[in-house]
Amino acid sequence: MTEAPDVRLVAFYLPQFHPVPENDAWWGKGFTEWTNVARARPLFAGHEQPRLPADLGFYDLRLAETRDAQADLARRYGVGAFCYYFYWFGGRRFLARPLSEMLASRRPDMPFCLCWANESLTRRWDGRDKDVLLEQVHTPESDRAFIEDALPYLADPRYLRVDGVPLLLVYRPPLLADPVGTLAYWRDRCRAAGIGGLHVAGMETFGFADPRPLGFDSVVEFPPHGARGDDLTADIADRPPEFRGRILDYPTVAARALARTAPDFRRFRGVMPGWDNTARRGLDAKIFIRSTPEAYGDWLRQAVARARAECPPGQRLVFVNAWNEWGEGAHLEPDQRHGHAYLRATAAALRAAGEGKSEAA
Repeated sequence: MTEAPDVRLVAFYLPQFHPVPENDAWWGKGFTEWTNVARARPLFAGHEQPRLPADLGFYDLRLAETRDAQADLARRYGVGAFCYYFYWFGGRRFLARPLSEMLASRRPDMPFCLCWANESLTRRWDGRDKDVLLEQVHTPESDRAFIEDALPYLADPRYLRVDGVPLLLVYRPPLLADPVGTLAYWRDRCRAAGIGGLHVAGMETFGFADPRPLGFDSVVEFPPHGARGDDLTADIADRPPEFRGRILDYPTVAARALARTAPDFRRFRGVMPGWDNTARRGLDAKIFIRSTPEAYGDWLRQAVARARAECPPGQRLVFVNAWNEWGEGAHLEPDQRHGHAYLRATAAALRAAGEGKSEAA
């Protein structure tokens, strides 16, 4: 049996790549994220758009073979678990089929955890943040009911545990109607269900930083949220005159993230291979340039070392945003420009940090 890694790399996973009736109605028949990805165009010299998939192609997550291939690729390069976004709106599931089939079939045999994407679904993807598609109404009763739909996943033997209990992430903790009461209820319900309790982590999004006042156990760094990179927009002379977004420097984001000192509560380190949401936002995009496999690998290597120094055994996790956020230019899956370079950098960073568990050379 392979020894469990001392520090485990967890990659965020978007279960969006399959048609659903809601997206057909909102965006047009057959819409998936690939629709946006394929039509993106470069906005200035050296701008890496469009980002087109390589090995896995324009896949459909309704296929078990696709999900197996993703897991095989992730394991090969040292990714230890997927963190699936879980879309739940007062009992209504959205983009549920890949996760439901993963649970029922026990395929792929890949560790995983859930992140409740607990905000309203809007047209933010095309710049219309106030146009609500699925409203998330938080009440104490609704928030508590969420745990019932999550329990079958939390009880799965593949589910990722921290210090012996399942790990559940919440994307926007302050939106919960009664965070302290809700989390206490969730933990009691998990104990009653025989799974030992629950470790609840809040994402470092929209200014959320300290987990303790709301009853959370930890926070997770989630770049580009909170990222402080040098603004290079004015330096890009050939950007379109109507460009309204920002062009930021990736290496300075990494350096400033690594310079953060450990707080007196649990904070899991997070990295990103890059970020460029031109496919979604067009001329309003947020684009990080000077992202390279080498720069990403160095950030990851140091984040893993920080995790080992800052967290006790059983709580050593590093999160990467993301495995497959193609529309936001944040993906480890191979593309036609870089191939496996970011995956090789992942494996090399884990080896250099002392992990050495990858099969990739």
